[in-house]
Amino acid sequence: MKFSAALVATAATAAHASLDPIVMKGSKLFTKSGSQFFMKGVAYQQDSAAAGTSTGSSKYTDPLADEAACARDVPLLKQLGTNIIRTYAVDPTKDHSACMKLLDDAGIYVISDLSEPSTSINRDSPAWDTELFTRYKAVIDDLSKYDNVVGFFAGNEVSNNKSNTDASAYVKAAVRDTKNYIAKNKDRWFGVGYAANDDVNIRDEISQYFNCGDDSERIDFWGYNIYSWCGESSMQKSGYSDHVEYFKNYSVPVFFAEYGCNEPGGAANRIFQETTALYSDEMTEVFSGGIVYMYFEEDNDYGLVKVSNNKATKLADFSKLQSRVTAAKPSGVSMSSYKPSNEPASCPALSDNWVANKALPPTPNEDTCECMVKAASCVPAKGLKTKAYADIFDYICGKDSSVCAGINGNATSGVYGAYSMCNQQQKLTYVLDQYYKDQDNAADACDFDKQATTQDGSTESSCKSALASASSINAIAATATAGSSSATGSSKSDDGNFGNPAAAIGRLFTVGEFAVGAYLVAAVGVGAGMILL
Repeated sequence: MKFSAALVATAATAAHASLDPIVMKGSKLFTKSGSQFFMKGVAYQQDSAAAGTSTGSSKYTDPLADEAACARDVPLLKQLGTNIIRTYAVDPTKDHSACMKLLDDAGIYVISDLSEPSTSINRDSPAWDTELFTRYKAVIDDLSKYDNVVGFFAGNEVSNNKSNTDASAYVKAAVRDTKNYIAKNKDRWFGVGYAANDDVNIRDEISQYFNCGDDSERIDFWGYNIYSWCGESSMQKSGYSDHVEYFKNYSVPVFFAEYGCNEPGGAANRIFQETTALYSDEMTEVFSGGIVYMYFEEDNDYGLVKVSNNKATKLADFSKLQSRVTAAKPSGVSMSSYKPSNEPASCPALSDNWVANKALPPTPNEDTCECMVKAASCVPAKGLKTKAYADIFDYICGKDSSVCAGINGNATSGVYGAYSMCNQQQKLTYVLDQYYKDQDNAADACDFDKQATTQDGSTESSCKSALASASSINAIAATATAGSSSATGSSKSDDGNFGNPAAAIGRLFTVGEFAVGAYLVAAVGVGAGMILL
């Protein structure tokens, strides 16, 4: 059953006491009352770089915590025909109620990334640990209070080419754990998805990877950051027709998480021809709309509005987008008549282009990590600076990498140490304690120029089961890394080293804004590809 956009939840014209929450059914989004939802979105955050690039700053401005700015901008977003905004980083300790109310009253939903610049999954040194999970849960707890929140991105272009696909295992673990947290702690659906770039070498594998496996691990939606339609173009020339064909059998909703090419001539010359295409029948059978990058004009020249001295001025592309969005009348189906038939994907095979195993990193568990720390006999000295970690890791793990197997993760073989999900101080505690025990508790084995010290380790009864399980897991991980060598080097291997048992892979431990150089180990085992610590 088809019906006009007058009945589709794309208009953002009427004030609402509370917007109807969005739900997912098959590969489409609907309002809870049953109307299909097409995103007419705008990215809304200052200091956020396009297409997954970095601004180079660890600081960010929370766009939902400034009531005055929201009061200034929400009417303009409404003029654009916006019904959803994307935010890239919010501070869960701040009050968002005023901005969320303004957005709700304007008929505007929110979809937000869970990370922030200094607490995110780093493609060059990926991890999924207690610090990250704590951050993700805090954002979910804060934003889930609002009916106009659709869901969350667990990652944004983390794997952006074939050299860093191992990082996708950590993002998918984040998807799994945040979905499980929502299911257990929230009383309605919130989607957890991923936003990807359009890299020709991995576009098929990465979309399959996040859509394969058990439902608890699969994304709820797929966001595409795509800038291939520039100026005057067409469905064929831009590649849009290829994307429609590829995703027509995808089992979850697909939309453009970013779009709006600014070539040629910068933002002022954008004509948004692709916006008309996006809401045409040719695309709405498959795509659920998209989000234009972006509201604020900054150095990268993608803005719709220029803000100066707290005054917002519409730029040349504002009216061009406005006319396209408000003229778009996408057709949809009712939730009751829609019968989904698409099936999840099969997981991609390991190859030169794809090295992420379907076996995922463990769920971060702070209690298990703390149990390990309390039971340790050798621990970091009080007040030890994170910059001192590198030498200790290098020394201990260089002497015997199996000692450090409990904190390592290999995304290609799918083998992870039980404590690979702990924070860096906890990992250092484990390594120090293992080394101390291997040296038969020699007095000088827990010193490291007074950077380590002994303590009376104790195992609480509530910890015994977790520690026993971790010990068994770590024994397996140690076997998987047996025979590895250590050295120092670059953070990534050459592509030609894929599958080579002697290939050394460099790694970084990331502690907040501080990256700590770590040891290397070699790839081992048939089909293991790379050992990525």
